[in-house]
Formats: sequence, C-alpha cells, structure tokens
Amino acid sequence: MGVLVARLMGRTLISIALALATVGCGAPAGTPVGVSGAGSALLWGHGDYGVVLAHEPGRDAQSWGPLAIKLANSGMTVLAPQQTDAAALLAAIKELHEGRGLARVALLAAGESSAAALQVGRDHPEQVDQLILISARGDAASLGVFPKLFIAGAGEGAAADAQRMADESPGDWNAVFLAQGSASGQALLDSQGAEDVQTAILRRLEERR
Repeated sequence: MGVLVARLMGRTLISIALALATVGCGAPAGTPVGVSGAGSALLWGHGDYGVVLAHEPGRDAQSWGPLAIKLANSGMTVLAPQQTDAAALLAAIKELHEGRGLARVALLAAGESSAAALQVGRDHPEQVDQLILISARGDAASLGVFPKLFIAGAGEGAAADAQRMADESPGDWNAVFLAQGSASGQALLDSQGAEDVQTAILRRLEERR
C-alpha cells in the first residue's frame, strides 16, 4: 500500500512539474533566438504565416506566451523580440521573411509600442501583410493600404482613437474591435474578455492566411 501511494505521488509530482515547465506561470516559454538588428527574441511555431509581436513597456516577450501558443497551434510562426523600437520590429519582420522564408508577416503591437509599429507601417508598408494594434494612439492616415485591426477596451480612452484610426486609414479592410470593460493594452488579454480578444485576433490573422 505504501509503495502504491509513493508511486502515485511520484506520478503526480512529475505531472505537476511537466505542467509548470509547459505553461511557465501562465506564459508558455518560446524558444530563445537571436535576431540580427533586434537582439534576443522568443520564437513559437513553424507555420507558413508569420506574426511579429511587440509587447508594451513594463512587459517582456514572454508575456505574449498564451496568445503566441494559440497562434502557433493554428499554423503560424510567431516571433517576439525583446526590443520593440521600430528598427527592431523591422528586423524581426525581415527575419521571418528572409531568414525563415515566409512570404507574409503580420505585425501586432500593444500600448506604447504601437507607435513603433505605426512607424514601420508608414515607412515600410511592403513588409507588413497586416497590422493589429491594441490600445493605440497615433496617426494612421499615412499607413499602407494593408488590412488593419484596432483593438481597445470599450471603457478606455483609446476606444475613440481606435475608431478614428480605422476611419482615417487607407484601404478598405480596416476594422475595430472593442472589448468589454476598461482594461488597456495587454491587460485586455488578461481581463474578463480575454478569450474574445484572442478570438478576434486569430480570426483576423486567419483571414489573410
């Protein structure tokens, strides 16, 4: 009896250890990689459609883990650089284009990092297949004609900016998604409406694959 209990406890502890290694405190760890011009980054998946993720200040690349896993499981290659300035984001996009041979790469940014993503979209529209911004504020009138999705919490100030930016953006495939509540930036992915936000992002990305 004691041996059986010990074996069961051993299996339980192994299962817990494996689960913790997989989820990493709720943010599944990607594979560390180096990107020329962007420094260190995390990589998930190996699909035929690329996505570059730019975290907001106060977070890091691993904060995208739950969403990145979902995108990777949907057949995408996801790259999140630790640096999120415009040069680093462009380098990450080129890494997926040139280093990994992906024809199309989307750019997704949150909070203040949206400014760098907007700069890439204005200066290098040929590199961006589509742009998804969470709680962004800025000028979208001079972006390329690629599709854009602007996400914000319905109760946050950036909700009005999301609608304005969608209205002023060139092209016909621009949309707004307002999540429940007043959470902002990546906190929308941790809020009550997180599943709806993730679904909106995934559906938009899937439309272009």
